[in-house]
Amino acid sequence: MLNLALGFICSFCITLLIVRFAGRYGALSLDHDLKGVQKNHSHPVPRIGGIALMIAAIVTFTVCAFVGGNPREESMLLLLCAAPAFLSGVIEDVTKRVSVRARLLSAMLAALLGAFLLHGVINRVDLPLVDPILSFAPIAIGFTVLAVAGLTNAVNIIDGFNGLAAVVSILILGSIGYVAHDVGDLLVMSAALTMIGAIGGFAIWNYPAASIFLGDGGAYFIGFTIAELLVLLIARHPNISAWYAIVVIYPAFETLFSIYRRKIVRGRPVGAPDGIHLHTLIFKRVVRKGTDPRQRQRRNARTSPYLWVLSMIGIVPASFFWHNPVVLAVTATVFVVVYVWLYTAIVRFKTPRWLVSSQGIVTAAVPEQTHHK
Repeated sequence: MLNLALGFICSFCITLLIVRFAGRYGALSLDHDLKGVQKNHSHPVPRIGGIALMIAAIVTFTVCAFVGGNPREESMLLLLCAAPAFLSGVIEDVTKRVSVRARLLSAMLAALLGAFLLHGVINRVDLPLVDPILSFAPIAIGFTVLAVAGLTNAVNIIDGFNGLAAVVSILILGSIGYVAHDVGDLLVMSAALTMIGAIGGFAIWNYPAASIFLGDGGAYFIGFTIAELLVLLIARHPNISAWYAIVVIYPAFETLFSIYRRKIVRGRPVGAPDGIHLHTLIFKRVVRKGTDPRQRQRRNARTSPYLWVLSMIGIVPASFFWHNPVVLAVTATVFVVVYVWLYTAIVRFKTPRWLVSSQGIVTAAVPEQTHHK
C-alpha cells in the first residue's frame, strides 16, 4: 500500500504546483483551443497533467524499491519503455506540432521496448486456430506491438470529459492489481497500485471541475502502462485466460467503433477527430440540457458517471472470473450489445427515459472549468 499512498501524495503535490503556476507558464501549458470539434471547456486549462503522473511514478518506484515494495530493475525498465509514448504526448501538449502518425509510432516503439526489455509478448489469445500462429516470435511481437499501441491510444480517445479517463483507468488498474495479487506478481501489482495512487492524486484536480487535464502525455502514459501490465500478466501466468483482456473493453471497443464509424461509415481518415463519440453524445443528448457556461460545466461533470458504469460491465466480471474464458467471452458479447444499443438509441433520439434526468447523476455544484475533448 506504500506504492498507492506515495503515488497519490506525489501526484497531488506536483499537480498542485502545475495548477498554481499555470498562469505564469500559460503559453506552454494551457490549452487555448476552445473551438475544436472535441473541445468542451470554456476557457484555457493546463493540459500537462501527465508530467505529474510520470514524476509520481518515478519517485514512488525509486523509494519503494529500497523497502521491497516493487522490483527495482523491472520497475525502472517499465518506465523506460513508457518514455517514448509519454514524451511524444507531452511534446504535443506543449507544441501542438506532433502528428498523429508520429505519436502512433512512438507508442509502437514503447511496445517494442516492452517486448525486448520486459519480455512482454502476447503468445496466446486462447483461440485454437490463432495460438499456433502466435508461436512464431516475429508474428507474436508484431501482434503485441499493434495491440499495445492501440490500447495506448484508446485511453486518449476516451479522455473526453472531466474524470472520465482517470476514473475508468483507476477501475481497470484496480482489477489488474487484484488479479496480480491473486497470482503473486509483485511487479504488476505494485505498478498498478502506483498508477492508481498517481491518477487519484491528479483526479482530485480534474473532477468534478477541471483545474488541469491529462493531456496526450498523461493519456498515453496511462494507456501504455495498462496495456503493458495486461500483456505481462497474460504472458507470465498461463492460468490467467487471455480473455481477461476484456477488462479494457470500453476504451478498446470505443477505439474500434470509432475506426469503423470514421472509415467505413463516413469515409473519413481514421485519425480525423469528430464529436460523435459515445461520451459526446451522452453530453449532448442525455444529461441536463443548457448552453450557458454554468450549465455546460455541470453537464460535463454529469457525463462521466454514465461511462464509469458502462465500463464496469467488463471490469467486474473480468476481476472475478479471470480464469474462465467462457464467462469472459459472454461478458464481452454483453458489453458490445449494450454499447451498440445505447449508441444507436441516442443517435436516433430514442434514448430510454430512465437514462435521461434533468438533474443528471452527479448532484454537487461544479465550479467553472471543464474538460477538453
